[in-house]
Amino acid sequence: MSVWLPGAPCTPRACVEATASLTAVPRAVLRLAAVVVLVLVGVVLAPVGGRFPSRVVRWWSRTVVRAAGVRVRVTGATAPTGTGLLLVANHISWLDIPLLAGVRPARMLAKDEIRRWPVAGTLVARGGVLFIDRDRLRALPATVATIADALRAGRAVAVFPEGSTWCGRAQGHFRRAVFQAALDARVPVQPVRIRYRDRAGAASTVAAFVGDDPLLASLWRVVSARGLVAEVEVLPALAPGSHPDRRTLAAAAGAQVRGGPPERQTSSSRRRR
Repeated sequence: MSVWLPGAPCTPRACVEATASLTAVPRAVLRLAAVVVLVLVGVVLAPVGGRFPSRVVRWWSRTVVRAAGVRVRVTGATAPTGTGLLLVANHISWLDIPLLAGVRPARMLAKDEIRRWPVAGTLVARGGVLFIDRDRLRALPATVATIADALRAGRAVAVFPEGSTWCGRAQGHFRRAVFQAALDARVPVQPVRIRYRDRAGAASTVAAFVGDDPLLASLWRVVSARGLVAEVEVLPALAPGSHPDRRTLAAAAGAQVRGGPPERQTSSSRRRR
C-alpha cells in the first residue's frame, strides 16, 4: 500500500454483483475487440495527441465507453476552458479515465510503475501523463510542484483524490495533497461525480474495478452487461481563492462529489489522516 494514497476496503467478492442481464457472447466479444482497438489507437497517437482539437479527444474518449456497451449521460455545468484546471472525481472503474477526458481532455496522473512498461510506458510518457511515485513520501512535494507547473501552463490535470477505486456504493475521502497544486497555480477545481446504473436505474457495481480484480475479468463483466449506464455530473467549479487552504478545498470538492455537507466530510477526513 502507498504511504500517502490509501487502499479501499472494496473487493470483487464482497462488493461487485454478478451481471444480472447478459448480452450475447458474440456481441460481448465484438465490444471487447472494439475497446481494445480504440485504446491501442489512442496509445499510439498519444505522443501527438496535443495537436488534436479537444472535441476530437472528447469524442474518442466517449466512443471508448460506448464501444464497451455503456451508455453515457453527461449533465451539469460546463468545465472551464482556456485556463488551467484541476479535475477531481470519485474513482470506481477504469472507465472513469475516458469519462473524465470526455468532460475536458487532461493530463492524467499515473503510478510510476507504468513508466517502466515495455513500449506502452514510453508512449504514455510521451503523451503527457504525469507520474507519481506513490511509495516515496519524499517525492510528494515534487509531484505537487509538477502538477502546479502544468496547471500554470494552462493545462487541465485529472486526479482521483480518493487514491484508490471504490465500488460506487461506498466512497473514500478526498486526500488533500494534490489540491495544493491548484492553490499554488491559482486555478479552478472542477469536481465531477461519476455513477454507474443498471437498465432499471438502480446503482450498479458491475463496472467497479476494485481490489485484486483482474483487468480482463473487469473488462468482460462490463462488455457482457446489458443496459449499463455511466452518469457523469459536472458540478460547479471551485474558483481560485474561494478556500484558504488545501484541507478546506479538498473537503469542499469531496462534499460536492459525495453530496454531503463539507463540515461532515472535513471532520471525518481529520480522523482518517
